[in-house]
Amino acid sequence: MGPQRTLVLPGPPPKSNSALIIGLVVGLAVLLLGGGGVGAFLYLRGSGSKPPVALPSADPFPTTSTPPPSDPPSATPSDPSTTEPTPTPSDTGSTSNRVDPGSPLTDSEFGDWNFKLGDVKLEADKVGGWSYNSCDPMDAKGVLAQNDCQRAIQLAYTAYGGHIKAVQLIMSFPTEQAAKKTVTRLASLDSDALKWRTDKTHSSYAYGKIRSGYVKKYVVVTVLTADKTAKSLATHYHSYLQSDHASYFLFRDLTITS
Repeated sequence: MGPQRTLVLPGPPPKSNSALIIGLVVGLAVLLLGGGGVGAFLYLRGSGSKPPVALPSADPFPTTSTPPPSDPPSATPSDPSTTEPTPTPSDTGSTSNRVDPGSPLTDSEFGDWNFKLGDVKLEADKVGGWSYNSCDPMDAKGVLAQNDCQRAIQLAYTAYGGHIKAVQLIMSFPTEQAAKKTVTRLASLDSDALKWRTDKTHSSYAYGKIRSGYVKKYVVVTVLTADKTAKSLATHYHSYLQSDHASYFLFRDLTITS
């Protein structure tokens, strides 16, 4: 795990959970394996800052959608480790459905999240999935277009009976350099540079952060919120969800010959 430094933009002291402040995280272990490692780290705070931008329910571009199942019953999370883990790919292989190398990015590549690594076992239900034939629906300030973003998907998850909710934005680019430039640029902007489905996260929360990074020619952004009951679980869970799905792209486009 590399060193971290946080860059906090000017703004009022925390009063509510309605907006985002951007910092910089360097060195997610999983990203260092295959090209990457620089990511935006966003904090939800500050009533005087700009709110996150919600993606309209009626998308202006053609999409395919995976119908969400019903929400799981309410449950109380078990007591988690309070130490943030070192993100590492799952050893279960159940996070994603492998596709042909170079095929267009779709949300169907990812199903329910079942992560297992040693004694660590984490699960989340996929409650929504959207595939876009361009990145325009998520590009609020033109950053994705400037770097020739090709396709994008969104994934929505819930865990621990809805006490944790997450939305992932995954984007494909023509080159690794374009993906890296996108992550670097987003780290210098407010969160309203991207649009996502805020209806799939908590409207009020005790934990709210965003992690992002690139692996090869893909950018992965994970927005995660948790209520008071699951606050102590959130950092632990957030790290693994981001890094496990990012690690999928280390091998997605490799051609394996016997």
